[in-house]
Amino acid sequence: MDSKKSSTEAEGSKERGLVHIWQAGSFSITPERLPGWGGKTVVQAALGMKHGVLLTEDGEVYSFGTLPWRIEATEVCPDSPILENALVGHHVVTVATGSFHSGAVTEGGAVYMWGENSAGQCAVANQQHVPEPNPVSISDSETSPLIAVRILQLACGEEHTLALSLSREIWAWGTGCQLGLITTTFPVTKPQKVEHLAGRVVLQVACGAFHSLALVQCLPSQDLKPVPERCNQCSQLLITMTDKEDHVIISDSHCCPLGVALAESQGESHASNVISPFTETLDSQGEVFENTLVEASLPTASDTTNVDAISSQQNILATTNTASGRDTLSHPHTQAVSEHAGKLSDHSAGEDSESCEKPVPSQVSLLVESAAPNPHSPPPTSTSALNSLVISCASAVGVRVAATCEAGALSLRKVMNFYSTAPCETGAHTSGSRIGPEGLKDSREEQKSSSLVDIREEESEGGSRRLSLPGLLSQVSPRLLRKAARVKTRTVVLTPTYSGEADALLPSLRTEVWTWGRGKDGQLGHGDVLPRLQPLCVKCLDGKEVIHLEAGSYHSMALTAKSQVYSWGSNAFGQLGHSDFPTTVPRLAKVSNEHGVWSVAAGQDYSLFLVDTEDFQPALYYSGRQDPAEGDSLPESPRGAKTPVLLSCSKLGYVSRVTAGKDSYLTLADKNIMGYIASLHELAATERRFYSKLSDTKSQILRPLLSLENLGTVTAVQLLQEVASRFSKLCYLIGQHGASLSNFLQGIKEARNLVILKHAGLFLDSYTEQVSSPVHVESLWSYSAKESSSFIIKDSKYQKLQDSSSCYESLALHLGRKRKEAEYTLGFWKTFPGKMTDSLRKPDRRLLGESSNRALSLQHAGRFSVDWFILFNDALVLAQFSTHHVFPLATLWVEPLSEEASSVNGLKITTPEEQFTLLSSTPQEKTKWLRALSQAVDQALRGTSGLPPYGSGSGMQRQEPPVSRSARYTFYKDPHLKDATYDGRWFSGKPHGRGVLKWPDGRVYSGMFRNGLEDGYGEYRIPNKALNKEDHYVGHWKEGKMCGQGVYSYASGEVFEGCFQDNMRHGHGLLRSGKLTSSSPSMFIGQWAMDKKAGYGVFDDITRGEKYMGMWQDDACHGNGVVVTQFGLYYEGNFHLNKMTGNGVLLSEDDTMYEGEFSDDWTLNGKGTLTLLNGDYIEGYFSGEWGSGIKINGTYFKPSLYENDKDRPKYLRKLGNLAVAADEKWKAVFDECWRQLGCESPGQGDVWKAWDNIAVALTASRRQHRDSPEILSRSQTQTLESLEFIPQHVGAFSLEKYDDIKKYLIKACDTPLHPLGRLVETLVAVYRMTYVGVGANRRLLQEAVKEIKSYLKRIFQLVRFLFPELPEEGSTIPLSAPQSTERKSFCTEKSDSRSESPEPGCVVTSSGLLLPVLLPRLYPPLFMLYALEHDREEDVYWECVLRLNKQPDVALLGFLGVQRKFWPVTLSIFGESKKLDTSICLANASTTFTPSDKLKVIQQTFEEISQSVLASLQEDFLWSMDDLFPVFLYVVLRARIRNLGSEVHLIEDLMDPYLQHGEQGIMFTTLKACYYQIQREKLT
Repeated sequence: MDSKKSSTEAEGSKERGLVHIWQAGSFSITPERLPGWGGKTVVQAALGMKHGVLLTEDGEVYSFGTLPWRIEATEVCPDSPILENALVGHHVVTVATGSFHSGAVTEGGAVYMWGENSAGQCAVANQQHVPEPNPVSISDSETSPLIAVRILQLACGEEHTLALSLSREIWAWGTGCQLGLITTTFPVTKPQKVEHLAGRVVLQVACGAFHSLALVQCLPSQDLKPVPERCNQCSQLLITMTDKEDHVIISDSHCCPLGVALAESQGESHASNVISPFTETLDSQGEVFENTLVEASLPTASDTTNVDAISSQQNILATTNTASGRDTLSHPHTQAVSEHAGKLSDHSAGEDSESCEKPVPSQVSLLVESAAPNPHSPPPTSTSALNSLVISCASAVGVRVAATCEAGALSLRKVMNFYSTAPCETGAHTSGSRIGPEGLKDSREEQKSSSLVDIREEESEGGSRRLSLPGLLSQVSPRLLRKAARVKTRTVVLTPTYSGEADALLPSLRTEVWTWGRGKDGQLGHGDVLPRLQPLCVKCLDGKEVIHLEAGSYHSMALTAKSQVYSWGSNAFGQLGHSDFPTTVPRLAKVSNEHGVWSVAAGQDYSLFLVDTEDFQPALYYSGRQDPAEGDSLPESPRGAKTPVLLSCSKLGYVSRVTAGKDSYLTLADKNIMGYIASLHELAATERRFYSKLSDTKSQILRPLLSLENLGTVTAVQLLQEVASRFSKLCYLIGQHGASLSNFLQGIKEARNLVILKHAGLFLDSYTEQVSSPVHVESLWSYSAKESSSFIIKDSKYQKLQDSSSCYESLALHLGRKRKEAEYTLGFWKTFPGKMTDSLRKPDRRLLGESSNRALSLQHAGRFSVDWFILFNDALVLAQFSTHHVFPLATLWVEPLSEEASSVNGLKITTPEEQFTLLSSTPQEKTKWLRALSQAVDQALRGTSGLPPYGSGSGMQRQEPPVSRSARYTFYKDPHLKDATYDGRWFSGKPHGRGVLKWPDGRVYSGMFRNGLEDGYGEYRIPNKALNKEDHYVGHWKEGKMCGQGVYSYASGEVFEGCFQDNMRHGHGLLRSGKLTSSSPSMFIGQWAMDKKAGYGVFDDITRGEKYMGMWQDDACHGNGVVVTQFGLYYEGNFHLNKMTGNGVLLSEDDTMYEGEFSDDWTLNGKGTLTLLNGDYIEGYFSGEWGSGIKINGTYFKPSLYENDKDRPKYLRKLGNLAVAADEKWKAVFDECWRQLGCESPGQGDVWKAWDNIAVALTASRRQHRDSPEILSRSQTQTLESLEFIPQHVGAFSLEKYDDIKKYLIKACDTPLHPLGRLVETLVAVYRMTYVGVGANRRLLQEAVKEIKSYLKRIFQLVRFLFPELPEEGSTIPLSAPQSTERKSFCTEKSDSRSESPEPGCVVTSSGLLLPVLLPRLYPPLFMLYALEHDREEDVYWECVLRLNKQPDVALLGFLGVQRKFWPVTLSIFGESKKLDTSICLANASTTFTPSDKLKVIQQTFEEISQSVLASLQEDFLWSMDDLFPVFLYVVLRARIRNLGSEVHLIEDLMDPYLQHGEQGIMFTTLKACYYQIQREKLT
């Protein structure tokens, strides 16, 4: 007694998952508690014939009822549910029961089976019973190694079990055709994959006693294949046309005689299973159809207009008794059902397939399509081929067709109306309608076999695809009609193909139902009573948005997202919930007229429905077997509830789940804890009802509207289509969410797992996009408010829920405001009709306020002017008489006038092209308009939705909009910008910041603006219509004009890189032109003034092979200049208007020189002197062109040898006198650098201002590079950062400070972003441009050297300006500490105290400071000039080096006169090793650039020679030049330096003068002497 009491208390203490059990067949009996059940929360229950299982919240499984498979006798019929101990420790997540066996799935996806196993349904071989849960091994044989398959869901029948895997595939075991496996060997005890649905996404499986169902996701549209003209199996036409005397029959009900169409792979491997289709006996066939047709009351002949004749095209599969698995076909005649039902058994099964296409007698007025049309029907996104065919035929024949049709079978208008509906929307029919062609999804592509017939009820539901048209069409060839059939009509897709986040989180509504197994009672839904060996799609349910399937023993049910139930199969007791005929196809169950069904259960011969009610507490309806009460007679007649009966369950609480068995059914209910459960049910019911309303709106309003031929203007159609598209998206999401909530109610019901709270953003985005549903969002919010109030916030998890709830609250408030705005605006349009308001009307424009009460006026307006201001959400409109001005709010600035300054209540309005003042009548009115305008501008800037950000509650409004903002505007007044559109940053009515400006003629400027003008870095494109190309400028602007550095690419192909001023080329620049722009154009680099060449410049004329280096004026060569040609001619002299005139010097390649007067290019004319190579010369008058014969009138001189030696250098010294002085070259480049530093002229300016300008230039360049695609490397970034620090020098100048300056210069010259770096980069460019190519002429060597020295002098001036403490050229910086160690001079006895220098220290020279930076960049062209100049003597030197190096060491040492004591003791050690080291050391001189570095190498070589000799002599030794010279000559020979002459002359020209008389100077002189000595050595 006590134990009973305690168990009752425990039971009462639990308020969730309460179990109640009912007896089937009696409505009056109240439910009972499950005997002996404790208080654990049950989350799922399953019932078999005489047993059941319970799954608790903590994952334990209990069995109850009759358990004959248990070993212990006490457990066969237990008093209370017993725990399945084998599953303890495995957290079970779902359970299932068959008639006499059970199964469970654990959290890890493992399957356990137990119970009856006579048919192998527990996957154990040769064992009658499985007493305890036994693990089932499921592994995929296609993977290697074998991988265990994880299972999501189980379904059990009487003799079979199905499992749905994590990868959405079905696995089956047991016995019978209901397995769907391609096998004849039963039982199947090893789970096998149902290959027929492989590759499809299966969402759920269900099992009846001997049949199976699967819910499958529709294929995405991209998987659909094009529509073929012929059948893939038998090559017959899919659409046929039969021409009759008065009409034409068009049919696409093609019947393939080859039976089951397997997938290609299956067709090969299982061909043996497809036997001849004509083997079934006539008796069995007749019996089949008698059962099908006689069962229901048949209509009379007068009603035949509503009966669909049967078009049989599908194959009938033999029953499972046929071991061979034969497939059969039957072809009943398509006669009127009422007249020919009895004759069906006599009809031949072996009839030719053309029987489908026989003409139909006139008494049958409607010809119909079959249940599952041909597998090759069109995809859902396009109109079916037959639609197009009918429409095109109708348009071809016109009125006559319509008249004939109406007289005959059915009116063409009905046909047209039917076929012009949107072909792809399937989920929004009214409850009574059947599926039309729009529902014929292309899952037929995947269809492996077909059903037999589809008997349909009404014309509007079925819509025949086989139509009778007048004989007029016989004039049209079938081929033409087939072509016409492919024409697509205008359609709007109303079913969004959702993908992504929503489909990942919510159930899919785009589903199909596939069935297989025994079909004796029509439980497969294919319109027949035949069995199916393979899964086959139930076409009637395509597009019905089925979300859940249930299977009773011999009937099936499908629950849709619209809370409707379709049922089919055995209806002996009324278990289908309707009495419609036939029951072999899905029919709508008539459960409740007002409310929708959200959960169903199917027992052996009855069905249960959970229905929504007004108070949101689910009601339970029962339909099916009804046991006779005591005293009733005639028990043999079947009794049942033909219409569903409401059961009394209000006291149980909120029923969340029902499950049905044979004689009993079971409910799970929850008590309403703190209103929480009630609010969950309210939310789910509201969402489901809302989806039904949306679906009805879509099917009854949107689709008919969109199918109309003439919808108005293109804009109206687009707008309607956009509304329809958004509406459909929202509709689909609501449907998905409703299905998700139904599933949620059947689970554990934890609030934090609600999708609408967990992923609030997904819903908020959709709701904001579709503003037309504020009422619903408000209901959501009311739920969320209840939801959040149900919890005391102690946990961060629930804080997130409250945040989500507040989002919905703010959204609901916002949408309420939106609706009021819309209503206010509609009222305004109606109140003020007219042309002006019509022109202002836009769908998304909302009225915020207007001044019809005269509260606002324009300052300085005329006496009789009437100003009407209308404030919309996107513009302020000023209406005056018949005109009006529209000012977009995004580019409107409003500020109040201070009352002190003006005594009026004024608002100053600024727009890009207007500025005016509004006067209000009172201060209150002024404040009201200021606030309204500010809020409207702010809202316009935030965006169209203006929604508060998620999680911010109601969202705080800014007091006033920002002065600086981004907006788009088209100018209409400004002459410079008329009709141009600007999109970018603004400041107080002017473009300011980054933006894009586009003119109607194609000009585009993209870049920076300041005060309304282009200013800063920008890009400009100007189309050139004549050349069909565009001019393109990228660079700097100032006050609306090109100013500063830039690159201008002309449409003609010319490219200018350089400086601009006032839109003209001004300053230094490079112009490339000519057809070969990319590879070798003609180029000019030099100074420009006012768009013309002026000053010094270099012009390289590729076509003539000439290079001019000299002065320019007005785009012409004018002044001193030098010309070199590719043939080696050298000219210098005076130019005038591109021609040489006056005195000049002409030098040919062979050193023949003319000095005298010229009149034109290469034309000698006047007095002159011609000097020949050998020194002879002619003086006189010359005339003629050089190279083509010259007339001479003069005297020939043959000077003496001595005169020649004395005079010859004099002629060569004249070169360069008429060239431009080095300091006059490239002045524009240096002037630009000084300007960047803030100096008007060199050296005149403030140092600190210069440093400021450097910092600004670096920062601006970095910002510009950050915005451009080129990304700076890390080292460049670090260099720039280090350059931002200005070197500070306080106190006396020291060597350390000098080194600091050196380091700074190296970094500065390393980046073109620094003014000095840009200067160096430009100088390097102009130097290479001058002395490369044609400019590589040996005559230019001295000019090139002078130019480098000039660079050094002028850059040094810049450096001294930036670092004023740097001493003058030639000054000495004292050493910070005297050198402690003294180094002995290698050729004097005194210690080396650098006595050459005036005092110890470092000498400041421009070359020492700047050559390390400059010379490495200029080295290639400079060294090439040296090599060309000294080419002949180099050849002589190299020949001697090669000849002398053939001698062995001893012979060479002897030949050179090296004293014996300096010879090596062991040649192998001394000669090969030591001498070789010194030779390598000297050879390194070629790898350095600057003279100072080369001199250091020479000095190091001398020191190594000294150390080698000292080591061998073992005593102190001082060199004399007589001893040293032969040894050093030996080292120079062995070093084999190729261009030693060029190296020597380069050092001599560029070395610091102070070094010439020092130690390094002596060493250099020794090297030079060796060079000349080697040329004169004669080895005999």
